[in-house]
Amino acid sequence: MQTTTTLYLVRHGQTEWNVQHRFQGHQDSPLTEQGVRQAEWLAESMKHVHLDAIFASTSRRASHTAEIIRAEREFPIFESDDFRELNLGIWEGQTQDQAKCDSPEQFDNFWNDPESFKVDGSEMFEQVRERAVRKLIELVQQYEGKSLMIVTHTVVVKLLMAHFENRALKDLWKLPYIHPTCLCKIEMTGDQANIILHGDTSHYKEEAKKS
Repeated sequence: MQTTTTLYLVRHGQTEWNVQHRFQGHQDSPLTEQGVRQAEWLAESMKHVHLDAIFASTSRRASHTAEIIRAEREFPIFESDDFRELNLGIWEGQTQDQAKCDSPEQFDNFWNDPESFKVDGSEMFEQVRERAVRKLIELVQQYEGKSLMIVTHTVVVKLLMAHFENRALKDLWKLPYIHPTCLCKIEMTGDQANIILHGDTSHYKEEAKKS
């Protein structure tokens, strides 16, 4: 009889650069007070949900979110570069308006044709999908029958959920919107993925706003 492995995918809490509409990528900015609250809301809603481990992106905004979610519980947090955000090269630190002005074609590709996106120094979406999905499959095999949380970034959450949905890359940005600390839940039994939650914000204590 096959066992079921439970995966929770979480985007980090709101950051200062999110508020400023700046691309972060591999660069980083700290959680805002609101971002900390968002992580605390999720921690409270999941305090009785069993987790065997959390795997977080090595970016501080993700590992900090993971620490808040764990709170006083006694399971490990591991960090992995494979769950880092898309490296955005020369766009990192730029506002979306700056990027759109400087690189209108690639800005359009980013949102409407991700497969074609590339700026100086950046990764391609396919490269991120390969590293993130490879690591995810490795963890599912290693932790068969366990419950894991992955705290990561918008593009990574989108790409992992697209993997489970068999969603084409061109449709990556279709709804649901991935709010800070929103929750996705997937139950894996063998090669079968059952999506239970996708972009859930029911733990929020105020209305979700895009950031």
